[in-house]
Amino acid sequence: MTAAEQPPETGPDLDWRDALIPVSRRFDDPYFSLAGGLEETRHVFLAGNGLPERLRDGFHVAELGFGTGLNLLAVLIAHRGPGHVHYTSFEAFPMSAADMARAVSAFPDLADIAGPMLRQWETGARILHFPNLTARIIIGDARKTLPAWDGCADAWFLDGFAPARNPELWSADLMYEVARHTTPGGTFATYTAAGHVRRALAEAGFVVSRVPGYGRKRHMTVGHLPGSEAQSR
Repeated sequence: MTAAEQPPETGPDLDWRDALIPVSRRFDDPYFSLAGGLEETRHVFLAGNGLPERLRDGFHVAELGFGTGLNLLAVLIAHRGPGHVHYTSFEAFPMSAADMARAVSAFPDLADIAGPMLRQWETGARILHFPNLTARIIIGDARKTLPAWDGCADAWFLDGFAPARNPELWSADLMYEVARHTTPGGTFATYTAAGHVRRALAEAGFVVSRVPGYGRKRHMTVGHLPGSEAQSR
């Protein structure tokens, strides 16, 4: 597909809670935890994938749902080197730079590291460059873009809106594609503990566990693909 054939990007339709927390009107769901978005990201996606301890040169993080870019910022803070990390995110409804800046302003400690991300995003760049990380944001329906992806992840952040509100991003077919694009010994983590999501991930080939969640959420889900992580190095 040439640049001229690329479909126009469709942004999200947003409400704002407490003037800082974006809520999707399409899915009636906030973009991050009302109890602390950065802490939730660290608990669910970083700790749930054994990060930052596993990060190394060439390590690849992939994500369903780029949203505000908060998960990327958490990885940037966690990984200051050595080694260069790759980050690929699949997003159907990319935020404007202004909305993204408004959202991450809820986390003043992120201001210095968010600035370079926001400046690149504002130019329309979808490959973002940082000293120890390169992020590629793939725009479009993940049910189409993930099967066409030629990459493989060592760790997955499954961060779509709630399965009850956005079931398309948690289908058995898409969970199969997540597994197909995971290295041997690779992992995933997600805030949801919905039974049908856990079953779909298990049927796709992951060894799935339910573990303590963040805040008021009693449980979340993590897992790994059988095989040696050393094979993916």
